[in-house]
Amino acid sequence: MGIRERHERAKDATRRAILDAARALFVQEGFANVSIRRIADGIEYSPAAIYNYFPSKDEILCALAQEGFDLLATPRTRSGIERLEPLDAVRALLRRVYEFSKDQPEYFALMFFERSIPRIAAQHAHFEEILDHKRRLMTLLDQCADGKVFPATLAPLALFRVLSMGLFGVIALRLAGRLADRAADRLATDVVEAAIAGLHAGSPVSYRAELEALPTESSTSRRLPRPARAAGRARVRARAQ
Repeated sequence: MGIRERHERAKDATRRAILDAARALFVQEGFANVSIRRIADGIEYSPAAIYNYFPSKDEILCALAQEGFDLLATPRTRSGIERLEPLDAVRALLRRVYEFSKDQPEYFALMFFERSIPRIAAQHAHFEEILDHKRRLMTLLDQCADGKVFPATLAPLALFRVLSMGLFGVIALRLAGRLADRAADRLATDVVEAAIAGLHAGSPVSYRAELEALPTESSTSRRLPRPARAAGRARVRARAQ
C-alpha cells in the first residue's frame, strides 16, 4: 500500500470515528446539547481537527442522516419493493421502516425523532437525495389512490401520515423500553393493517397535509421543478372537484 492509500485510509477512519461519536452523543444528549468540542473530546481530537472534516455540527448531522437513509433504502430493498403491486409495496416499505428501527435504533432516532432535522433539511442541499426516497413513496401512494385502494381526495402525504403514525407510535414505545419486541412486532403489523382497512372503507379523515408548517414540507415543494409543482396543483384541483 502506497503513502497516498494509507493517507486516504487514515482520513476515512478519522471521519468514521467522528460520525460514530457524534451519532451516539446526539441520540443520548440531543443534537442541541452537543458541541463540536464535546465530540472532539469523545475521540481525543481537537475541535480544529474535526473542522477539517466537517465545517459545522449541522454538516455532521446531515452526513449521519444521509447514511441512515442509504441504509434504510438499500438497492436490494428498493429493487424488491419495485416488483410489488403499489399497496403491497407500501406495506413492504412501512415494514422496512419498522425493521430498520430495530436494526439501527440510533440512526432511526436521529432521522425521525431529532427535532433539528426539519430545519437542517430546509437549509442543506444534501437532503435532496433523501427527499427522493420520500417522493418514491408519495408516487406509490398516488398509485394506490388512482387504483381506488385509498380515497382520491387525500393527498399522498396525508395518506402517509395516517398510515404511518400508529407505526411510529409503536416504534417510539419500543425504543423507550415500554413494549417488548414480540408485542411490538405484532402491533406494528396490526396498526398498519387497521389504517389500510379504515382508509379503504372510506373512514373520514379530517387531516390535510397543507395544515403542516414544517420546513421540510415547504422546502420540498420549493425544490420541485416547476412542471412537478404545476402537476401537483392540478392533481389537487382535480381531486377537489
